[in-house]
Amino acid sequence: MKQELIRLAPMLRRFAYSLTGSTADADDLLQNTLERLLSRGVPDDIDLTKWAFRVCRNLWIDEYRARKVRQKNVYSLEDTDEPAMDGEQAIHNQITLAQVDAAMNQLPDEQRSIMALVAVQGMSYKEVAQTLGIPAGTVMSRLARARIALAHFLQGNATPEHKGA
Repeated sequence: MKQELIRLAPMLRRFAYSLTGSTADADDLLQNTLERLLSRGVPDDIDLTKWAFRVCRNLWIDEYRARKVRQKNVYSLEDTDEPAMDGEQAIHNQITLAQVDAAMNQLPDEQRSIMALVAVQGMSYKEVAQTLGIPAGTVMSRLARARIALAHFLQGNATPEHKGA
């Protein structure tokens, strides 16, 4: 199992970052996820990959709710170490990344986690449905709403209040 977790760690970290929007929070979430998987194990009839993503998502939901209660929902885009490039291109990339990060943070958690699994991890709708334990139709509808909301936000339109679902 440890070898499989080593293989899964980069994917889980990307997923954690897509949920948290922060490198430090993503690292903490990844550590908590791996610790939970190692200490509690995986049910016999469940694929480790799907279980790991589900555990990661559930831990984030718990943390997010705790932060909300404490009213400390502050997300910031952390600096990342990237290879040297044209200054104008670097600024454009930072602005684009900041816009996408801000747009993702506007999404309800249910839509953000599905968008992250499909767009960042490259999972199929069926895999996402199995991983999150929800119907494929729910995955498709939440993803469609998330894409519409992101498009509106990135085009500069006012973002309406979203209802999770």
